Amino acid sequence: MQLSIRHTTHYAFATPVVHALQRLRLTPKETQGQRIVEWRMHLSNAEAQLEYDDQHFNHVTLVALTPGAREVTVTCEGVVETEDNAGVIGRHSGHLPLWSFLRQTPLTRPGPRLRGLLREVPGSAAAEPLAFLHALSATVRGRIAYQTGRTNASTTAEEAALHGFGVCQDHAHVFIGAARASGIPARYVSGYLMMNDRIEQEATHAWAEAHVDGLGWVGFDVSNGISPDPRYVRVATGSDYRDAAPVTGISIGATDQVLSVGVAVESQPLTGQSQSQTQGQGQGQRQGPGQTSQ
Repeated sequence: MQLSIRHTTHYAFATPVVHALQRLRLTPKETQGQRIVEWRMHLSNAEAQLEYDDQHFNHVTLVALTPGAREVTVTCEGVVETEDNAGVIGRHSGHLPLWSFLRQTPLTRPGPRLRGLLREVPGSAAAEPLAFLHALSATVRGRIAYQTGRTNASTTAEEAALHGFGVCQDHAHVFIGAARASGIPARYVSGYLMMNDRIEQEATHAWAEAHVDGLGWVGFDVSNGISPDPRYVRVATGSDYRDAAPVTGISIGATDQVLSVGVAVESQPLTGQSQSQTQGQGQGQRQGPGQTSQ
């Protein structure tokens, strides 16, 4: 499947910027089952300083905002070709050892409520890890209702488990914390999802991946209860949201800011494939955008 993507992030500052740097993780990964056909980044009132791949093999663009600017726009657009590998990404790669994904972070660390949820999961993580992970995904989805506007980028997995609501970011953190507590390496994924009922979206999507012996990394979209298929585009991975956030940075001189995000994802017919066939592949998805900060 070929997916056409457009992602716009717009900042409006109450006072002019004196100095600001932003770290952009907005270029899709080229991994098993995913290939960039074309990708462009347009900057308004900002200038790229350097590009590099971080410890998670995320492609990062460091940009400096124009001094005195009161509005900044970052627009990324392009086409990504995807395949259906039943959510299996494959062997581990990157600069970090696999065991590093067993370490909890402040966003994933389990507390009493999350550990209680983990005890509800049937099966054995040691004996049948893949079946256990699917059961974990179903348990998290059943215990934490998908509700927007009630959590934010700093909400922890334990808080989401305690309150019983959250978005895809929270589902991923709870799943990751529980998987790590069960001895299974797990990581966070930020990316795009083609919805079957609309093209325009208000945020990117998030899900989790866990490492299973014999398969490698396997994806789990807890919010939708499935493993990622060709409608998903992986952009960044990390130990939690903070490692994979689309945009992070610092600013001096700008006070209050208003952030608006627009994402559009739609399929394009492949060569030799009719448009009706391509469109028919996008059924069954319900929960899409849900990351709390772009």
